[in-house]
Amino acid sequence: MALQVRTKKLIGAIVTLVWLPIYALFAMAIGIRILPHASGIAQFVYYAVAGMAWIVPIGLMLPWMSRAPREQSARLPR
Repeated sequence: MALQVRTKKLIGAIVTLVWLPIYALFAMAIGIRILPHASGIAQFVYYAVAGMAWIVPIGLMLPWMSRAPREQSARLPR
């Protein structure tokens, strides 16, 4: 059974709403444990990368969310 685009978007929205707080807490915990004695440049680089890295899984999910379901080959006339 293929998922409709509307259902995929709902799943994507729920995954995003769950993913972002978990990722933010994880990135913050790493920053608190590793960076207290790091230089300002190292802190800046870490938070810049961590601040943009959350979009990678979401960006990989976006094409899936907007893709229409495939038609089964049995339905296509030959």
